[in-house]
Amino acid sequence: MLEELSEIIGLQVYTQNGVFLGNVNNLVVDVDNGAVDGIFIGETNPLLVEGSRAVSVPYRWVQSVGDIVVLRYFPKRVSLRKGSAPPPMPAAAK
Repeated sequence: MLEELSEIIGLQVYTQNGVFLGNVNNLVVDVDNGAVDGIFIGETNPLLVEGSRAVSVPYRWVQSVGDIVVLRYFPKRVSLRKGSAPPPMPAAAK
């Protein structure tokens, strides 16, 4: 099973409409149940996700996995909510 899971990392992810979302960077795994809970996409398409932010897509949204990952669902656009952006970096840390 580990070989199969590792093969998902790096695959391209597309929405149900054929729009490229990004590449699988990692998997979210429920170790207790031995199940994949989601796929983590580090750099996303800025047309779909504001600021090309990383997203974790629930595995239940995945339609199929083969040479690529096709999602059965993804919102038309993911926007940052007010107050959800990280606080600015202190000047001393820059």
